[in-house]
Amino acid sequence: MSDNQWEPVIIRKKLPKGVSSKSEKVVNAARRQGLEVETVTKFGAATNKHVGTTLNTAKLDQESEELKHASLSLDVAKLIQKGRQDKGFTQKDLATKINEKPQVITDYEAGRGIPNQQILGKIERAIGIKLRGKDKGQPLEPPGSKTVAANSKK
Repeated sequence: MSDNQWEPVIIRKKLPKGVSSKSEKVVNAARRQGLEVETVTKFGAATNKHVGTTLNTAKLDQESEELKHASLSLDVAKLIQKGRQDKGFTQKDLATKINEKPQVITDYEAGRGIPNQQILGKIERAIGIKLRGKDKGQPLEPPGSKTVAANSKK
């Protein structure tokens, strides 16, 4: 072995597979080793744009026009306001009395509120005026007063 008869040794590292094989470092290492590298650019990748959103927006606009909530009529709104003022309540006082937020009373008096039968019932009892039915604006009779009045006539 007097002649240097060394054989060259080639060390090759295996490239990672899966998600880590897509990193820039791994791709460059593969190119240096002369391996085949396939790159594919996906359409619309890394953009925050949705194709066809203008059609969906127009469709939503049309639907929202049709699906509006019914709001409180102005005559009921004026009755609430009049009854509250006759009792000497502020909007906040009335709201506290019926356990609702003051904004609810504000919306109802402005005619913007969505009619809720439970809230309307509470307001009726608090201000003593009927807000629903055919005899709106009439004084609210306490429960059982009709039967008492009928019995007293006998």
